[in-house]
Amino acid sequence: MLPYVHTPSLPLPLGLKLEAFGVLSAAGTLLGAYLSVRAARKIGPGDDEPLRRVATWAIVGGLLGAHLLHVLGYHPELLAKEGPVVLLRVWDGLSSMGGVLGALAGIILFFRRNRIELRPYLNALAVGATPGWAVARIGCFFAHDHPGVLTSFPLAVAYPGGARHDLGLYDALVLAVLCVALYSLARKRRPPGFLMGVLAIGYSVPRFFLDFLRASDLDFVDKRYAGFTPAQIIVVVLIGVGVWLIAGKPRAGPAVVDTP
Repeated sequence: MLPYVHTPSLPLPLGLKLEAFGVLSAAGTLLGAYLSVRAARKIGPGDDEPLRRVATWAIVGGLLGAHLLHVLGYHPELLAKEGPVVLLRVWDGLSSMGGVLGALAGIILFFRRNRIELRPYLNALAVGATPGWAVARIGCFFAHDHPGVLTSFPLAVAYPGGARHDLGLYDALVLAVLCVALYSLARKRRPPGFLMGVLAIGYSVPRFFLDFLRASDLDFVDKRYAGFTPAQIIVVVLIGVGVWLIAGKPRAGPAVVDTP
């Protein structure tokens, strides 16, 4: 059994606090942006300028998406209790799945606004974003904000009141495995979007089943829709997108650009 580690927080102005979750989320975001730019040079398409410029769009979109899904999807009772003002506190309650969708929306908007084809950059985004996502999910583990059902599983965390699955830890492990898989696949030339398809399927399938382990016996639990969490509904769509990216017949992939 793993210990329930409580990480200290640093008080900030305006009553805010700097938590380990925030530090690791920021570190993961920066790491993902850096590795995506690097991957654009190494595995294609070669021009990394769009990925250098898109980072702000992805961060803003990710933050908005993370908070909106947290309130509207997972905890709509907050909106009924506190009113629309809860939507403005974008730092208070974040959903990782909402962050992913929001970041993707920001990226798509940037590429469309600048009339740049997105698909050639999807492999670089997949290779770069996955390690950063894994680091951010380690932050979720330290925050212990994804408690699962009571269990005696060896990787259970000693939550107050009994040992439970920690879905933040499991997500980080899934993403770590995907990092190895994607970097291995990236050693050979792949069609544009192929690696993003692998990421979409490789993350969505285990996430769908892991969400059945989420706690339902605590005071503050995720809302279910016909027995499914919002993430489970979303990942079904992402699996379809992943299949389309892999099975589609895009133009030949860009040549590998070997840079130091």
